[in-house]
Amino acid sequence: MGNVYKQKATRPLPENATVKTKRRRATAKELRHNPGVATIVESVATWKDRKGKTKTGVVVAGADGSQRVRTESATYYARFRDGDGLVQDLPTGCRDKQAAMAFLTDRIKRAENVRSNITTTATDRIIDHQTLPLSDHLTAYLDHQKAKGLNATRQSNSKARLNRLAADCNWGRLSDLSAGSLERWLVEQTRAKMSAGTRNEYRQESIGFANWCKRTHRMLDNPFEYVSKADTKNEKRKRRRAMTAPELERLLYVARWRPLAEQGRETIRKTADDLPTNGKSRKTWTREPLTFATIPAAVERARERLADNPKLAAELERLGRERALVYKVAVLTGLRRGEIESLTVGHLDLNERGSLIRMESQDTKNGEAADIPLQAELADDLRAWLEIKRAELNQQDTGGDVLPIQWQEPKLNRADPLFTVPRQFVKILDRDLSAAGIGKTDDRGRTIDFHALRHSFGTLLSTSGVAPRTAQQAMRHSTIDLTMNVYTDPRLLDVAGAMDLLPSLPLSNSLTQPGQERNRATGTDDRRTIDPRTVTPTVTPTVTPKLGNLVQNVSKCDNWEGKPDRPTPNQKQEKSPKNQGLMGVFSKPPARVELATPALRMRCSAN
Repeated sequence: MGNVYKQKATRPLPENATVKTKRRRATAKELRHNPGVATIVESVATWKDRKGKTKTGVVVAGADGSQRVRTESATYYARFRDGDGLVQDLPTGCRDKQAAMAFLTDRIKRAENVRSNITTTATDRIIDHQTLPLSDHLTAYLDHQKAKGLNATRQSNSKARLNRLAADCNWGRLSDLSAGSLERWLVEQTRAKMSAGTRNEYRQESIGFANWCKRTHRMLDNPFEYVSKADTKNEKRKRRRAMTAPELERLLYVARWRPLAEQGRETIRKTADDLPTNGKSRKTWTREPLTFATIPAAVERARERLADNPKLAAELERLGRERALVYKVAVLTGLRRGEIESLTVGHLDLNERGSLIRMESQDTKNGEAADIPLQAELADDLRAWLEIKRAELNQQDTGGDVLPIQWQEPKLNRADPLFTVPRQFVKILDRDLSAAGIGKTDDRGRTIDFHALRHSFGTLLSTSGVAPRTAQQAMRHSTIDLTMNVYTDPRLLDVAGAMDLLPSLPLSNSLTQPGQERNRATGTDDRRTIDPRTVTPTVTPTVTPKLGNLVQNVSKCDNWEGKPDRPTPNQKQEKSPKNQGLMGVFSKPPARVELATPALRMRCSAN
């Protein structure tokens, strides 16, 4: 059994409310509590809401003594016992009492089915979740990701993708989720030139959300389980190229000095073709573009022009050092841009035994902590950069003047960012490439962006002879195929040098058979006409023959009858230390002993 009712609540007394005292008859419920009170005196407030409708409510005293208005909910609530025997108070969303009673009847019937084992409690909960807005489920899903420990970027991407899918596919409730709506959306994005990889990310996000709904008993099945995955191999996508070592040197040089050199560019007058069409415009001149050859002269002119402003000159020089160091860290560690942005002073572990960058799980793309070894030269550069940041703290604390009497050198905060990476850093990279004379795109359509520095790191590992498994670990890749085929530029591999290591196979007009010249050089040609007894072996076996191998090489001659042959008086038996030693081993001396060596097979024939 159960009942429906309107929930009562209190709210602050509106400012435009008028309070009057009124009398009314007590209800039957009030008479049961107070039989002697037949008339109730109460204060009633009257006011108008935002829409201009007149509202009334009984005035009561709040907990803090202030006047509040007691109101009833506009819709009915249902109270009943569920299948587990617990009392539930649920909003029906119905303004009509008969409709609210129908809602209550349905819930009582479902509770009876659970108690009768017709349906399970999990199935009954799934029905409840179908009526909730999808935004409630998305909020709970994002809370689940936060509790799981995913990094902030991963959570932000999930929220943005799911909210976009819900808006574009008109998903208001869980019952609206369907494979057909997602497939139609993916087809539309294909026509809109969305890449296959991005479409797969949206597909995977939908599958992950539906799997979570299935595990938490919000849905019976995953409707996106059989949505096809886009083919990323055959699709034309943005390709990056690795940079050579000379190109990287030019890039670091330009990044180091370009901020200061910008102040030293010379002005040139525009030609007639470049003059503005507006006659009143005074832009008849422009700045000379920077090139790799003109940077030294531009830096000298900038220092002369900023002689009266040394602070600005120092700031520009510091900015160039920071940009060059960001490039160098990306090239010699393979860190991605987001990972470099998350670097703090506390991530550096610079010691004499071995310098590392200790990345935490929330700062890496795969969500796993990593210790990245640093090249010795890069470690020295980072130490110098920390000294620069520490010197800046000293100037801030002392105001650049005399030190106070009780002054202590400030320490860098471990949570301070190591670098300041602008949002549009790719535009800075494009200007540096242009000044260095490095093409943005090569003849195969491959481009250079910030992530191309990671490709350069992987290619440098391969060209330096690093083992593929070691390179995979340095790149922090899940598969070696990704390291070797995607992040290694085949154009920069020394294939020509590898060809020089192959053996020589000459085509000769001579009838001399292959190998005869080599045999003559070693004295082993025409070996069949030489008596082995007259040749002294010149090659020593690399492995000493064992007794078991010698026994296998023993063969009997035709005149072997179980007794050793005795020489005639006119014959002299040939003895050698080796033969005497072998004769002492066997109880029956063999007539023929074969000794197998890498150079020659010697035979002792019977007399």
